[in-house]
Amino acid sequence: MPAEPTLTALPHPFRRYFLATRPAFLSVTLFAALIGLATAQASDRAIGVLAAVVTVVFALVAHAGINVLNDYYDALNGTDDVNTERVYPFTGGSRFIQNGVLTRGEMACFGAVLMITVMAAGLWLTAVSASGLILIGLAGLFIGWAYSAPPLKLNSRGWGEACVWAGFALIAVGADYVQRGRFAAAPLIAVTSYALLVTNVLFINQFPDRKADEAAGKHHWVVRLGPQRARWGYALMAIAAYAWLIAAVWARALPVSALAALLPAVLSLRAARDVLRYCATPRALAPAIRLTIAAAGLHGMLLAGTIAVPRPG
Repeated sequence: MPAEPTLTALPHPFRRYFLATRPAFLSVTLFAALIGLATAQASDRAIGVLAAVVTVVFALVAHAGINVLNDYYDALNGTDDVNTERVYPFTGGSRFIQNGVLTRGEMACFGAVLMITVMAAGLWLTAVSASGLILIGLAGLFIGWAYSAPPLKLNSRGWGEACVWAGFALIAVGADYVQRGRFAAAPLIAVTSYALLVTNVLFINQFPDRKADEAAGKHHWVVRLGPQRARWGYALMAIAAYAWLIAAVWARALPVSALAALLPAVLSLRAARDVLRYCATPRALAPAIRLTIAAAGLHGMLLAGTIAVPRPG
């Protein structure tokens, strides 16, 4: 496992703030945006390159801001402070506040600046596309804030998985909307399986954090059900993701080539096996967490690539 961040190891302010966003985990947003761009491309619409680049970049900035604010709110409720079973760098937060790299106030201000920047970019994208993008953007920002911020704290109330699925679905829908200038079902159909696999990243990460989250009043489903019962949720979510992909291809909503995105099911199967075996042994879940992240990323990449390629005939 990599060493946790310390102020001594990160003397340069830019590097501190950049790493506080947890950049290694932003790829899941990149693939969601690419799926949305791919569905727009598949509709025979010429992709506006500048708008596409701005969409992707500021989707990443939005995810970064949500990561920073989530660390801030988890510091307020105390869960990261008492988390002794974390599997760093995957669970237990970035540790920037707990290890004295940045203060709570600095993290809060940084998160707010990132979100304000995203709103400014969203207004520009709205000007070059259509006004419905404001609804998508507001919904995404609301979900990102309400996930961990009081008084809603949706993850603490068992709505965290729904928030993650909806948040990543909105990224694809928004990326498609910027290019089309109108709402379409295609990006939602395309991104659903990917969003479920990303949701499984949250779900598996809650097993190592379970005791600390319960002590802090975060009653997500792993806390509510306990590890022995909750462990089946991982496999069910993965099965639902791949089943959705097969059904979408069967219904001709996705090209047959999209079945290539079933390949990561091998990784999901191995991870599910480990979750069933080690659900109550946090440290032993590190390989399964890596497999979960890899399965989601590979699925998203294959899905975006196969959808973007023109269909024959």
